[in-house]
Amino acid sequence: MAETSLKPFRSLLGIIPDIYFGICSRSIQLVEWNKKSKYCGVCGSETSMHSIEKAMFCKECNNLIYPRISPCIIVLETRKERLLLAHNKGFPGKMYSTLAGFIEVGETVEETIKREIFEEVNIKVKNCQYYGSQSWPFPSQLMLGFHAEYDGGELKPDGDEIDIADWFHYQSLPEVPPGSISISGRLIESYVNKLTKKDLPGFT
Repeated sequence: MAETSLKPFRSLLGIIPDIYFGICSRSIQLVEWNKKSKYCGVCGSETSMHSIEKAMFCKECNNLIYPRISPCIIVLETRKERLLLAHNKGFPGKMYSTLAGFIEVGETVEETIKREIFEEVNIKVKNCQYYGSQSWPFPSQLMLGFHAEYDGGELKPDGDEIDIADWFHYQSLPEVPPGSISISGRLIESYVNKLTKKDLPGFT
C-alpha cells in the first residue's frame, strides 16, 4: 500500500485538478466558518445548523449566521509594454505578483482599486476593466480581477506590505504566479498575450 501523508492545501495548488480545487476550497471555507460560528454573536447562545438555509441558527434570538466571504480586488496596472508588479513581504523568495486589497465598508470596487494602488505604491490608475474572479480560501476571499492603466505618480512602495515594486517589460518578467492556479497569473498572461496578439480563453 502506498504511503500517504497530510499536506497543506496551499502546497497542492497547481497539482490537483481544477474541479478538486473548487471542492477543497469550498470545504475549507465551510469548516472554518463552522468553527467560528458555534456561538451567536448577538446573545452568546450556542448555534446549530439551520434545517433549510445554509447558515448557523440561534434558537434563542433567531439570528442567522451565513458563511463569510471577503471581497477583494486584484489588479494588473500597465503602462504600454510595461507591467507593474510587486513583491509582498510575505511572498516566498523572489516571487512578484499583481497588487490586491480588501474592499472596505461603503466603498465601490473602483474606489478600492484606486485607493489600494495609491496606498501601496503611490500610483494613480484609470480605465479599470473587469477581467474575472476566483474563490481564494486563504481564508475566505473572493478575488475580483481587473486590468487598469497608469494615470500618474512616481512608483514608491509603502514599505509596510510591499517592499519592492517595479515596471517590468512584458518580455522580461520576474517570477510570477502560474496562471493555472492564480487569477494574478491569468491577468498577466492575458495582457502579455494581448501585446503579442495571441488569443487567450477567458478566465473560468
